[in-house]
Amino acid sequence: MNALKETNFDFEGQTNFYRGKVRDIYFFGNKMAMVASDRISAFDVILPRAIPFKGQVLNQIATKNLNATKDICPNWLEQTPDPNVAIGITCETFPVEMVIRGYLAGHAWREYRDGKRSVCGVTLPEGLKENDKLPEPIITPTTKAHEGHDEDISREEIIAKGLVSEKEYTQLEDYTRKLFQRGSEMANERGLILVDTKYEFGKLDGTIYLIDEIHTPDSSRYFYAEGYKLRQEKGEPQKQLSKEFVRQWLISKGFQGKDGQKIPEMTDDVVNSISDRYLELYEKFTGESFQKQDYNQVNERIKNSIVKAMS
Repeated sequence: MNALKETNFDFEGQTNFYRGKVRDIYFFGNKMAMVASDRISAFDVILPRAIPFKGQVLNQIATKNLNATKDICPNWLEQTPDPNVAIGITCETFPVEMVIRGYLAGHAWREYRDGKRSVCGVTLPEGLKENDKLPEPIITPTTKAHEGHDEDISREEIIAKGLVSEKEYTQLEDYTRKLFQRGSEMANERGLILVDTKYEFGKLDGTIYLIDEIHTPDSSRYFYAEGYKLRQEKGEPQKQLSKEFVRQWLISKGFQGKDGQKIPEMTDDVVNSISDRYLELYEKFTGESFQKQDYNQVNERIKNSIVKAMS
């Protein structure tokens, strides 16, 4: 099956290269070209097989969302010259991720279920069930780990450790709440609920920029709005539109990224089913038909698009 697992280019004028969990990033001084590969990660582990069209799905959704929120916060993106490529400015990254939650799901629910009533310094009320709407959205930041797992951290710890100044952190919180509000409104228009998401920010010449992807199924969790209340009343699982289905498949096979655990086999059927979910997710989120890219000479196409954009 065709998929873009990685790129290995060497451009004229290239100043650095970084391979993240799912992206290959080429630096050109204060500019960067971000290639969205088809790699997939879960529990901070890169899975052994790439998922056809995943990179294209995420890159195109991220572009749509960055363009729809630049009136709230300046962002890094300048152009998207290829289905898998985004070009923009290079910022000094803040060492925290701003996670915001409108509902009690995922990691926050697991912490709550296990008896904790405070997540990242935020106190939660008693009596909540999984996937309940929170009284108001809460910000639960994490450290940004280059390797291994991100760790929960409170506002107070971030400021006390000098990771972000209080003034800048207050600005990050304000941007986070406004971006989440906009994302929620956009999701609502498509019959979806934005459950939780994360934002990353950077700074260039004293200005704070929103960086990376936003409101994608990999960085966010969505529920289908139709039937949400009824499912909650019956105690049934919510119908989700996110990467959570991949995590749940791994959990069902005994894998959560912990030491000694073995990644389950990803058969062609598993890979195809994940790919199909990403395409469904794209069409539900955007309301548009997905135009599958041609994987013939995909590396050459991507390389040429970056050369042209940087010239």
